[in-house]
Amino acid sequence: MSVQEILADLVAIPSLPGTPNTVITECLRSHLQYAGVEVTVLPGPEGDRANLFVTIGPRDRPGYILSGHSDVVSVDNQVWTTDPFRLAVDDGRLTGRGTTDMKGFLACMLAMVPEFAAMPLRRPVHLAFSYDEEIGCRGVGNMISRLPELCAPPAGAIIGEPSGMRPALSHKGKQSLELSFTGKAGHSSNPSLGENAIYAAADMLMHIRSMAESMERNGPFDARFVPAHSTCQAGVVRGGAAVNIIPDSAEIQYEARAIPGIDPRSLSLSIIERIEVLNAEAQAAGRALSATWRETSSYPALPPCADRGFVELMENLSSKPSVQAVSYGTEAGLYHQAGIASIICGPGDIARAHGPDEFILLSELEDCLVMLRGLGAELCRDA
Repeated sequence: MSVQEILADLVAIPSLPGTPNTVITECLRSHLQYAGVEVTVLPGPEGDRANLFVTIGPRDRPGYILSGHSDVVSVDNQVWTTDPFRLAVDDGRLTGRGTTDMKGFLACMLAMVPEFAAMPLRRPVHLAFSYDEEIGCRGVGNMISRLPELCAPPAGAIIGEPSGMRPALSHKGKQSLELSFTGKAGHSSNPSLGENAIYAAADMLMHIRSMAESMERNGPFDARFVPAHSTCQAGVVRGGAAVNIIPDSAEIQYEARAIPGIDPRSLSLSIIERIEVLNAEAQAAGRALSATWRETSSYPALPPCADRGFVELMENLSSKPSVQAVSYGTEAGLYHQAGIASIICGPGDIARAHGPDEFILLSELEDCLVMLRGLGAELCRDA
């Protein structure tokens, strides 16, 4: 099948994160039925989701991983001019949910399987298909932890997120939290009879704003990024039921993005401390006020690749110079954390991701296939 036909198969499946992924997994497997292709299904702890790890070539020698996630974001509250789950083709422009992020790269991986299988590979190529990337890179860690039993230590991982086919060497890490505040409802005519959860949330909002200003003012700084420092913000605030009711609940959704060298979880420590203090003081005073926090996503930053040979290989294969940093996050930080040199390089433009009428160009997919053929040729030579 052509890369366009494979992409049509993938787009037709609304593989949303946090849901069972059997249908997309079986679709992927259907495109992997070739002699010499070893497919391993790696069920996740959720019980209804799985990663796929594929090896073509000698698994006992260091090779390269091609990595991509199979889940896509929702189309809720978006207005599309085409059916988002049916590939629309218009003069080389392929429109559908996930075409850029990142089923286009997955289609290229699958289109190359029969070619890889026919090559006299001296080192292997591995295909890694993960789940739940869009809700905090939750699935891929389960696969990375199994790699020692699946293959020799990989020489590197290529994460095919949309980079315009330019090798991208680093990105920030991220943590997201859900902060919940509980008070006591009552009639607004006498506020002293209740506990206003929104006020407690407002105090936290001011603290988050102060944290953000301190990061901007004091750093630390990394000039590869724009902005050149870690950041944090409150992105969603909810609370209250009616203007004449003392609000007994409020919620803040918070995120922090950390430059390499900074653990994104470290940026939220003062938030957690403030919640602990609020709970202790409220309990001591007999007030009906409390707060909780829950991590909704987290992944580490990707420091610049230290393997200069890998960087040069990717620049040669893509025929493009590398870019030092990108503003979005990927699973690459988790591969790096496991000791695997990692570089982002894939077809499409990140600016098209997650929006209505997401698209990729057929020419971009063809450029990606050229890169992957070059990788195959490289793996036919001794290291």
